[in-house]
Amino acid sequence: MIAPSADATTGPAPVRWGVNLPLPAHSLPDHRAVVERLADAGFDDVWTGEGLGDDGITPLAATAAWAPELRLCTGVLPVYTRGPAVIAQTAYTLAQLARGGVLLGIGSSIPAFVHGANGVAFEEPYKRVRDTLRHVRGALRGELVEGPAPTIPFERFQLPRAAPTAKVILGALRPGMLKLAFTEADGAITNILCAEDLPPVIDSIDAPLAGRELVVKVFCCPSEDADHVDRAGREFVTYMLNMPTYRGFHQWLGRGEELAEMNARWDDGDLAGARRALPVQVRDGLFVHGSPHAIREQVRRFLHPAVTAVNLFVFSGPELERRPDTLVDVLAALRPR
Repeated sequence: MIAPSADATTGPAPVRWGVNLPLPAHSLPDHRAVVERLADAGFDDVWTGEGLGDDGITPLAATAAWAPELRLCTGVLPVYTRGPAVIAQTAYTLAQLARGGVLLGIGSSIPAFVHGANGVAFEEPYKRVRDTLRHVRGALRGELVEGPAPTIPFERFQLPRAAPTAKVILGALRPGMLKLAFTEADGAITNILCAEDLPPVIDSIDAPLAGRELVVKVFCCPSEDADHVDRAGREFVTYMLNMPTYRGFHQWLGRGEELAEMNARWDDGDLAGARRALPVQVRDGLFVHGSPHAIREQVRRFLHPAVTAVNLFVFSGPELERRPDTLVDVLAALRPR
């Protein structure tokens, strides 16, 4: 069921715009000068994820000090690598710092990070996300949360008080997790999808959307260097589409045959061959690139009426590496007006 929503510039509920930290061509200490200008550049939110490199919380804490009017968002924190009480404490603490509120995205992540990098068993992801969600939402309401849960053998936990400005959304791709997100959470963030994939994803949600968030994460590279774009795009997209979560997602979307050769080469250990076998149209749909104007027009295609927020994950390119001082102007140009 699709609830009506406003477009990017008019109506009572305009789409919120955010950027993912860390930003390209800048060290974390250098982010302050950029983050302080984001609101004037037309951005409402800052986002983090957690995989390789920076953790998902430290950049948000810094943002709260630099630009407390921005909403602090995670997209997502893995439910396996932090206990639910720690996740709730994190949202509770950030909410005290950020006037713009907190949108806490949690999800299963991928086995390569959960088990491969952290040594934690990646088991029953749907149930683990569900159990963590119920624990965290209850705690943020100020309730005494008592266990055990089916996948988390905890005893009890309670925060000192409620955190009403903190909302919880789920990283969700397919009907089961999406239904959980729109029945028990405050919505969902979805990613690694092309603009034309949004309608079937949204149509599969067996729950009302009104009053909840639907965030789409768009990966983009503001560069017109064809060699750089092809190399970076194929490396990123090929890796992601061979992670079990996203491989299954794109098979569900109907790309199984289109990606079969790429997947087979990856499974055979031929990573270079897998990158070469990635169809260019899939690369371009999942790794939006070109001039800022060209990217802006492609990003506009993601503005489905049900979308409430967009998270731009910006890759670096030769142009930004040569002129990092242009980053704020580039970011502003990526955002449709």
